[in-house]
Amino acid sequence: MENPQSTVELISTYFSDFTTLQLDQFEKLYPIYADWNQKINVISRKDIDAFYERHVLHSLSIAAQYAFEPGTQVVDIGTGGGFPGIPLAIFFPEVQFLLVDSIGKKLKVVEAVKQELRLNNLSFQHARIEEIHDRKFDFAVSRAVAPLKELWKWSRPLLRNKRNNEELKNGLICLKGGDLHQEISESGLRPYVTPIHDLFPINYFSEKYILYVPI
Repeated sequence: MENPQSTVELISTYFSDFTTLQLDQFEKLYPIYADWNQKINVISRKDIDAFYERHVLHSLSIAAQYAFEPGTQVVDIGTGGGFPGIPLAIFFPEVQFLLVDSIGKKLKVVEAVKQELRLNNLSFQHARIEEIHDRKFDFAVSRAVAPLKELWKWSRPLLRNKRNNEELKNGLICLKGGDLHQEISESGLRPYVTPIHDLFPINYFSEKYILYVPI
């Protein structure tokens, strides 16, 4: 079981260029979520003790594989308690994130984190993703929300064609687990698949993947 206070040690094993502010923000995450978990079950009881591994580092696998340029606009579909959006917003302070979820009480946690950490590059909206019509984004991100086919149907209308990132086409980047062959086949898409265990050789990530679908 992970020591919840081991944030700096765990994350710094794989990332070495955080500012003092970023490390402070990451350290503050656990007590906020632990407190809110007493009020609403935003994170499963078994996962809260492995918070930095199963939520923060898992979210940051996207940052380990893909770099967002300053000014990039990202929407987090079905963010729940703020994953992967919040860790990514800390990692990329010059990238704008909109976290969307249809369950309002979970967004109360997102609001608390935003205020406590002063994440000015993060906003949130209580809505179904299909109701977002007034904004366009460079990327959509998501973690274990829906099948790939559905995620693409929701995200594609929100993605602008013009690139902000020279090295990376706009698209959908999602975190998935398990055997994905049937899900990918049914989607009709050909995503780039990155095993997270290749990035972070921890047992928890042995069957977890990053899927990237460029437009």
